[in-house]
Amino acid sequence: MTEHQQAMTRCPKCNHQQLGKEECEACGLLFRRFERVQDRKLEPTVNRQDDSAPRDTGLRSRLVSALVLVALTASLTYYFVGGGLQPKTTSPPPSVTGPAAEKAAPSPLPPPARTPQSQSSPASIPPPFTGSPIEHAKNATVAIETPSGKGSGFFISETAIVTNKHVVAPDRTHLDEIRQNLTTRRKLITLEQEKIEELRRRLAKMEDGPSRRQLSIIIQEGEKQLARILPEQRAEEARLKQMERPIATSDIKIFLADGSEHVAQGSRISPERDLAILSILSANPTILRPAPKGMVLNQGDKVYTVGNPVGLRNTVTAGVFSGYRQHTETKEVLLQTDASINPGNSGGPLIDERGLVHGVNTMILRDTQGIGFAIPIQTVIEEFSLNPN
Repeated sequence: MTEHQQAMTRCPKCNHQQLGKEECEACGLLFRRFERVQDRKLEPTVNRQDDSAPRDTGLRSRLVSALVLVALTASLTYYFVGGGLQPKTTSPPPSVTGPAAEKAAPSPLPPPARTPQSQSSPASIPPPFTGSPIEHAKNATVAIETPSGKGSGFFISETAIVTNKHVVAPDRTHLDEIRQNLTTRRKLITLEQEKIEELRRRLAKMEDGPSRRQLSIIIQEGEKQLARILPEQRAEEARLKQMERPIATSDIKIFLADGSEHVAQGSRISPERDLAILSILSANPTILRPAPKGMVLNQGDKVYTVGNPVGLRNTVTAGVFSGYRQHTETKEVLLQTDASINPGNSGGPLIDERGLVHGVNTMILRDTQGIGFAIPIQTVIEEFSLNPN
C-alpha cells in the first residue's frame, strides 16, 4: 500500500474518501466530534443512571409531598364536616312573628307564632307510631251517620271523636235554605198539576184532529215529569222533618274502620265553631296524634285528607298546604289545601306526611275545585279543653 493510500480518510457518515483533514469535504462532518459522541454512547450504563439519579430523587420528593398534602386535607375535611366538630344540640329555627311574618308569608295571614317551648324542627319530633302514616290515619277515621246526613270523624283519644257540628247538628241557616227551596218547588208542582187538569178539560171538549192529538202529547209529557219529581219532593220533605227535630245522641251512628257499628254515648257541640266531640266506648281504638303546638305548615307541604265522601269509606286524597286564611265572617284562622274535600269528608283529619293531625276538614268553596278548608287542631284542643295523648 502507498503512502498516498495510507493517508486516505473515509467519512463514517457519507463514505467519502479524502486525504487527512478533520472535516469531511462532502458532508462537513467533524471527525473528532463524531468520535467523542461515539465514545459517550459506549460509556457504562451505570454511569448514565448515576447522572439521572438526582432528577429521580427530586420527582419522588415532590410526589411524596403531594400525597401528604392530600391526606392532610382529607383529614381536616372529615374533622370539620363529618366528625369531631359536630354540635351536640341543634338550634331551633327562628320564630317568624310580627311585621317580618307578613312580608314572608304570601298568604293573607302569617303562620301562627311559635312559642319558645315549641320551636322544634320536624326531624326532632319523634314518630307518633310505627308503620304507614296513611294506614294509621285510615284506621283512626270513622264514618258518622245521622238522620240529617253523613260525615266523618277521627279518634283524638280513647273515648273522644272529633267531627264537625254540621255533621251531627244541622246548621239552622242551611235548614232554612232547604225549607225555602222545597216550598218553592212544591208550589211549582202544584201549579203544574193545576195546568195539566186544565188541559185535560180542554182536551175533552176538542174534536179529533191534529190539535187534539198534540195537546194529548203535551199532557202525557207533563204527567211523566210529575211522576219523576213527586217522589223526590216527598223524600226531601220527609228528610227535612227529620232534620228539624232535635237529634238524640242515640241517633248518631259511628262506623269504625273495621266495619263495626257503634252508637255515640254523648256529644259536645261548640256554640260558635263548626266543631263537635262525640263520646264512645270502643275497644282499642286507633288514635291520631295532634301536631305539637307551635308547629306550623309551610306553603307547598304535602298533606292528606281522610274521610267518607259520598259514602265511599276510608277514602284518602293528597294535596299540598296552600296557606293560612281568615274566615270573612267569623274571623277564625283556617287551613287551606288543594286536597279534595267532598261531601262526606267533613269532620275528617288533615294530616301531614308523618301522620300528625293539623286540622279538621270543614268546608269547600262552591263552584270551585281544589279549594278546601280545615279548622286548626289546636283550636279543637282549646275549644274543648282536651288533653290528647
